[in-house]
Amino acid sequence: MEENFLRNIYYYKNYYLDFFKTLDTDVKRKINWTLKLIATFERVPIKYFRHIKKSSGLFEVRVEVGSNIFRVFCFFDKGQMIVLINGCQKKTQKTPKKEIEMAEKLKKQYFDEKNGK
Repeated sequence: MEENFLRNIYYYKNYYLDFFKTLDTDVKRKINWTLKLIATFERVPIKYFRHIKKSSGLFEVRVEVGSNIFRVFCFFDKGQMIVLINGCQKKTQKTPKKEIEMAEKLKKQYFDEKNGK
C-alpha cells in the first residue's frame, strides 16, 4: 500500500539519532510507528503529539512502552516539515525543564544556522 505523507520529518544533526541509538528495539519500533502516524495522518491524537505549553513553538512526540514514557522534542519549519531535535525518557509527572531548555537551545541554533547567523 502506498503511503501519503502529509509531513516530512528531518533530524537536526545527530541529537535525536544519538538518543534513538540508546533505546531498546521495542521502544525504537514504537517511536518509528508514532513518527509514521504523525507524517501520514491529518489529525494526530494528542496522546502522540502535542504542543508544549509556554514554549517557542516546541512540540513533543509522546511514546509509551510498558510503564516507560519517552518524549522526542521537535518543531515545525516550512509549514509541514517537522524537525526532531532531542529526546528523553520521562521519569516524573512533568517533562524535565532542562530537557525543554535544551530543545529551545537546539531550535534557536537550527534557525541561526539556517539564517546564516
